[in-house]
Amino acid sequence: NAASVETMKATSLTDTLLNIIPDNPINSLASGEMLQIIVFALIIGVILAKLGERAETVANFFSQFNDIMMEMTMMIMALAPIGVFCLISRTFANIGFSAFVPLAKYMIGVLIALAIQCFGVYQILLKIFTGLNPLKFIKKFFPVMAFAFSTATSNATIPLSIDTLTKKVGVSKKISSFTIPLGATINMDGTSIMQGVAVVFAAQAFGIHLSMTDYITVIGTATLASIGTAGVPSVGIDRILDMTRTAVNITGDAVCTTIVAHQNKALDKNVFYAEEN
Repeated sequence: NAASVETMKATSLTDTLLNIIPDNPINSLASGEMLQIIVFALIIGVILAKLGERAETVANFFSQFNDIMMEMTMMIMALAPIGVFCLISRTFANIGFSAFVPLAKYMIGVLIALAIQCFGVYQILLKIFTGLNPLKFIKKFFPVMAFAFSTATSNATIPLSIDTLTKKVGVSKKISSFTIPLGATINMDGTSIMQGVAVVFAAQAFGIHLSMTDYITVIGTATLASIGTAGVPSVGIDRILDMTRTAVNITGDAVCTTIVAHQNKALDKNVFYAEEN
């Protein structure tokens, strides 16, 4: 139904923090509660490390299961461009160009803000904290950005992101396997930017003047809201923007992960500067 509107339930900071603790791990896995899954996985990981050889079978199971999921992701990736074309075609067919034109300014505003964040802010941080070449980083990480763009879901990009950071950038899997799933859930810069621009756009559309205090409130609220946002695709005209901000979200996670790895001496720069076959 084209008239139906998708709404997001507001989550308070207290609830967000309390929701991190899994009361039913199986339910968390079934419903995709990423923070709860991460906490449960951390506990399992610590126990596996502690037991060592005694839990080798379980450790191998998770490792091999991860390989299977990676293979499945690659298969889906091959079909992704066709799916994206169909989704965008449907969006334009439903709303028509007459309804699309007034939204163009909003979309361009969001896209410019996302581009500055992705290719400006992130890359400056990468250069300052790790000394790596930002252009080389973008080139190596671009396939992951393209996959995030095509699927519009941070969660589906997790395995590919970890794999790329390990094999092409030189980040230790010990670091990336913790920070990437965590970042996919709570480090949604692209989502936060979009929410900020959307509020200003709506305020201008209704002729509401925003003071500096209002802007600060919007920034704070958008940041908190992005922490509690689900890493799943959205609908309608927002789909195109959702694809772009998902790519920005996972790029931010990757840059932060690379910086953390560098600070913990878990970054192999030889891998990063090695020429690809």
